[in-house]
Amino acid sequence: MLYEDIKKLVQYGIETGITPACEKNYTTNLLLDVFSEDEYVEPEQEYSNIDLEEVLNGLLDEAVKRGLIQDSVVYRDLFDTKLMNCLMPRPAQVQKEFWDKYEKDPEEATDYFYKLSQDSNYIRRYRVKKDQKWTVNSEYGEIDITINLSKPEKDPKAIAAAKLVKSSSYPKCLLCPENEGYAGRVNHPARENHRIIPITVNDSPWGFQYSPYVYYNEHCIVFNSRHVPMKIERNTFIKLFDFVKLFPHYFLGSNADLPIVGGSILSHDHFQGGHYTFAMAKAPIEKRVTIPGYEDVEAGIVKWPLSVLRIRHKDEKRLIDLATHVLEVWRGYTDEAAFIFAETEGEPHNTITPIARKVGDTFELDLTLRNNITTEEHPLGVYHPHAQYHHIKKENIGLIEVMGLAVLPARLKEELELLGEYILEGKDISSNEKIKKHAAWVAEVLPKYKNLDKDNIQDVLRQEVGHVFVHVLEDAGVYKCTPEGREAFMRFIDNL
Repeated sequence: MLYEDIKKLVQYGIETGITPACEKNYTTNLLLDVFSEDEYVEPEQEYSNIDLEEVLNGLLDEAVKRGLIQDSVVYRDLFDTKLMNCLMPRPAQVQKEFWDKYEKDPEEATDYFYKLSQDSNYIRRYRVKKDQKWTVNSEYGEIDITINLSKPEKDPKAIAAAKLVKSSSYPKCLLCPENEGYAGRVNHPARENHRIIPITVNDSPWGFQYSPYVYYNEHCIVFNSRHVPMKIERNTFIKLFDFVKLFPHYFLGSNADLPIVGGSILSHDHFQGGHYTFAMAKAPIEKRVTIPGYEDVEAGIVKWPLSVLRIRHKDEKRLIDLATHVLEVWRGYTDEAAFIFAETEGEPHNTITPIARKVGDTFELDLTLRNNITTEEHPLGVYHPHAQYHHIKKENIGLIEVMGLAVLPARLKEELELLGEYILEGKDISSNEKIKKHAAWVAEVLPKYKNLDKDNIQDVLRQEVGHVFVHVLEDAGVYKCTPEGREAFMRFIDNL
């Protein structure tokens, strides 16, 4: 069985193009070495259309049987990454192929790299397929919802083992370039099948890679080669447009640089982008505005639950100048009537979540105003999901959510299934520890629907989850979509 699975895996590498046919014997020997196997008799049968998950599972079961690894998802993931690296081209080969294709067409280069990232199992297609995705219509457009199921949960043994592992500062974090080729450990994922494309951003070395969890199409990460903290400043806008000029078919955005309003890894300067059009990018301008000194720049308030100023110009330098001005004014802006405070007791609250893109021959920059102030009533943040919605979404509203994609916790899959069962059978939701937090919400939304049955209950619950997320986005808006909110927004614009 080992010989068959090794032949299948090598054939998979050849079929996908990550392994040249001339390296068949070399790759086979690398795999045999991983299993400490001296003998090999090649099976006579020829294989095609290989199911990667099935073959890897067979090889992992063999590794468990031989005592090479424990039978746990953490150890299996470390080991199958080692197996996949036997098939992989070296980083220099990947970089050469990428830039050769880039000379013809940037999109051809990213297509190649994205496919490689999937074929190599760095992006585990068979796990990503498990993610639940749907859309919900709202007054702001079609909102994307996803329940993320592609991150495997560690089992108790692996969690216990991780506590015993000596702490290491190498790599410093999951975004550092030192991750490329790293074998991993029980408390750090293996990255042997990971490849990075070096790029120059703002005259300094950066890296371009894909997210292993792809929340949307070609979800990429662009990161500083140095482990330095995130900071929203003039250079941020320069970096965003440097990337968009390199890859005009991609957008690029940054999380905010303050806790609560900044998701992701604040300790390492990075951006997220991709080949996807979010609801926010499709949202129209609700009110056009003119900013003194920048009359040549198109500007307007976007019809969106968060507070977004969109600016457009064919010369990105004009946008960089204006964005810097907006940021500097916003950092120091206080409007007590609108409960906007630049700082309290020396702690700064105002920052921006920026998103850059190119539309035709025009550059576009969305500046999302953020504020992380907390109160006794809202200890997790005034402009953060309010407590009544924590049963669905309690986590920070970062860049991806800002743009209109809800990334919801895996627990919701089971909870929605249980809710459907309890609703249809007329059982008391409050009696179940896992779902009692949803009881008040269900009592509120159920009267809207008649004739609920097993065929439509999950669709109804999903739509209502989407409506909750829209309310969460409204909570995160510093200026509400009301006459009073828009009036307060204009007070800020008038200060520019």
